[in-house]
Amino acid sequence: MLAEELINQMIPPLKMTDTAQIALNWMEVFRLSQLPVIEGDKYKGILLEETILEKNNALLTLEDLDIHFSDVKVLPNTHYYDVIHLASKFKAEIIPVVNPEQQYLGVISVNETSAAIAQMFATQGPGGILVLHLKENDYTLAQLSRLVESNDAKIISLFVASDDKNPGFIKVTIKLNRVDVTRVIATLERYDYRIIAHFQESDTELQDRDRLDMLFKYLNM
Repeated sequence: MLAEELINQMIPPLKMTDTAQIALNWMEVFRLSQLPVIEGDKYKGILLEETILEKNNALLTLEDLDIHFSDVKVLPNTHYYDVIHLASKFKAEIIPVVNPEQQYLGVISVNETSAAIAQMFATQGPGGILVLHLKENDYTLAQLSRLVESNDAKIISLFVASDDKNPGFIKVTIKLNRVDVTRVIATLERYDYRIIAHFQESDTELQDRDRLDMLFKYLNM
């Protein structure tokens, strides 16, 4: 799934001539604390609710306010894994999408993107999900695949996210084609992989639907 497929056309971009009150109104409607800002058809950055509240003057226009994250944006063909990674890095609720000429195309809601990933995991069939925590320099997909496959299992999807609280570390989320991941966990731990969470799905439904929501909490911690 690419960024252009995740654009939420309902979330409006703000113009530099808009007032702080207009911005607050839209933030309340969409339950966001961030909104994209454009000038003409060009992306300018993201307005934060806290910026408005600090000024304490709803009549100010955006020209009088600081606009942040001018570099936080993706191209239409960006994979949604990279969208989530960027959102996690900057703790962004939204990710603007621009073309190579920096023309604003729309914005992605990070919550909706997380839901898309959840749907992807849910529709891949029964299997277990593991979340590993390791040093970035220690990550080798070939070795990870070899250890998993030594237990007659296969990795059917994988997601890597940096750990903002621990520089140099990453979290690797893998979906396997086996429901029972006990042997895989034992093998990985034997090779000093630290598993911080694991989730198992039955053939018909998740044993505990809330566990999938917990997965995304781990990704954003």
